[in-house]
Amino acid sequence: MVVYRLIEDPIFPHPEEAEPDGLLAVGGDLSPERLLSAYASGIFPWYDERSPILWWSLDPRLILNFDKLHISRRVRRKVRKREYTVTFDRAFESVIANCARKFRPGQAGTWILPEMIEAYVKLHKLGFVHSVEVWNREGSLVGGLYGVSLGKVFSGESMFFLEPDASKVGFSYLVQWLKNREFHFVDCQQPTDHLKSLGAEEVSREHFLELLDEALEHPALRGTWEFMEGEYEMITEVLS
Repeated sequence: MVVYRLIEDPIFPHPEEAEPDGLLAVGGDLSPERLLSAYASGIFPWYDERSPILWWSLDPRLILNFDKLHISRRVRRKVRKREYTVTFDRAFESVIANCARKFRPGQAGTWILPEMIEAYVKLHKLGFVHSVEVWNREGSLVGGLYGVSLGKVFSGESMFFLEPDASKVGFSYLVQWLKNREFHFVDCQQPTDHLKSLGAEEVSREHFLELLDEALEHPALRGTWEFMEGEYEMITEVLS
């Protein structure tokens, strides 16, 4: 088994050098430069408090093409009744903190460690990482997600919900918002039944890297994301 140990410079071996389980490299740091280099290469960090930083490039890779988004009748009904309100980049630190606290079956602890939170907060302030917030009628944060945006691809990192379907509503609004700005796809990274139920599909690493290269031919949409005037109502109509 060959796993590369990273050097001080923020560079990575080619993703095709990864082990069968997707593990590519170990070590390095979580500096903005290294993280951006990783995502631009189709690589992401994932580890726990018992291990050093581990870098992955999975094969196959899970992505969502926008025309494959599946919205259940129940979620459409909640959108139509406006049970939730969705915003962007209003409460990033609350979103990532809730994602870190979320219990996931079969997973002890969390991979969203304090140093990970610190690193992604830095990227958020630089305009490369964005959050989606879902609020109930009482104004409480009840769901959300966050991810990295480079070129015309959004790489989802984690999501949470405190009320039924809140994260699905937020994800649905995000997909329509990205589609309106001619993004190419959402990188869902790791296969899960939840994401597959929303329409995400597995593709080979080779094909994913081709799609990524095409998406990165465009500049990143940095800064604070928001809905244009009238856009929220238009998306609500599409989703309901």
